[in-house]
Amino acid sequence: MSERKTIAVIGATGAQGGGLVRAILSDDDGFAARAVTRNPDSEKGRALADSGAEVVRADLDDVDSLLAAFDGCHGAYCVTNFWEHFSPEKELAQAGNLAAATAGAGVRHVVWSTLEDTRRFVSLDDDRLPTLQDRYKVPHFDAKGEADGFFDPGRTTRLMASYYWDNLIYFGQEPQRDESGRLVFSLPMGDAPLAGIAAEDIGKCAHGIFQAGVDMLGEVVGIAGEHLTGAEMAAALSEALGEEVVYQAVPFDVYRSLGFPGAEDLGNMFQFYHDFGEAVLGARDVETSRRLNPELLDFEAWLRKYGDRIPRH
Repeated sequence: MSERKTIAVIGATGAQGGGLVRAILSDDDGFAARAVTRNPDSEKGRALADSGAEVVRADLDDVDSLLAAFDGCHGAYCVTNFWEHFSPEKELAQAGNLAAATAGAGVRHVVWSTLEDTRRFVSLDDDRLPTLQDRYKVPHFDAKGEADGFFDPGRTTRLMASYYWDNLIYFGQEPQRDESGRLVFSLPMGDAPLAGIAAEDIGKCAHGIFQAGVDMLGEVVGIAGEHLTGAEMAAALSEALGEEVVYQAVPFDVYRSLGFPGAEDLGNMFQFYHDFGEAVLGARDVETSRRLNPELLDFEAWLRKYGDRIPRH
C-alpha cells in the first residue's frame, strides 16, 4: 500500500466523495483512498474503514486539520457543501482553506468540484434572475465559481457536475400525485433539456481524471450522463414506474416562491439552465464523461438500477 499514490477525498461520506472512494477501492490501479470526514466514528465513516479506506478526521473550517489530512498525498478531491449552511461567504472561506492546504501540503493533483459563476452570463443589474444575498444570482453556483481563482491551475482540474437524478429519491423531487391521482413530474425547465447524472458517476468520473493524470491539469471538465427534457424524463419514469407520469413545466417565479429553504436559489439555477442552455449543455459533454467513466449510466439505466427507490405516493 505504501507504493500507491494516495488520494485524499473530502466529503467521503457524501454523494460525490463517497463515489470516488468506492471507485478507488474497486480498481487496483495504483491509487489508495484516504477518506476525509469530520466524524470518522460515524456509521458511514466506519463503513469506509471496513471497506479498506484510510479514514482521517478534518474540518473545512480548520486549515491545520486539512494540512494533516493532505500530508503525503499525491491527489485530493475537494468539494464544499453549500446546503449545510446556505452561506456563500462560508463556502468561499472553506474553498480558500482547501486551496491553501493542498498547496501547503504539496498535493500534485487537485480535483476541485465547482460550478459556473453565473454572473459571467447575467449581470447583477439584469433582473431576469433576481439578485440574492446582495451579490449573487445563484449563490450555490456563484461562490464555487468565484473560488476557482483560489486554486493553482498548474495543479488543479476543475470538475463541473450536473443535476443529480438521485434528487428523485432523496430530495423530494419525485413525481407527485395531483387531485385526479395522476403522477406529475414537475420542473421549472419549460421545454429545455437538463443535463443530469447519477451521483455515483461523479466520483467515477473524478477517478478517471486522476487516472489520466497530469494531462488533465488546468482543464475544466463538465460531466453528464444524458441531456433530457422534462417530458423525456417523464416518459422514462412512466416506463420505469409502470404508470403514466405527466410532465408539468413550473414557471420560474412560482418555483422561487415555494418557500422551502433554497427555493429562490434553485429557481434561479433552473432558469440559468434554461436561459443559458447552450452554454450549460456545451460544457457538459456526455461522451467525454463516458471516456472518463466507461460505466456511465444514462437515465434509463439509472432507473433500472434505482427506480424502485423512488418514493411512491
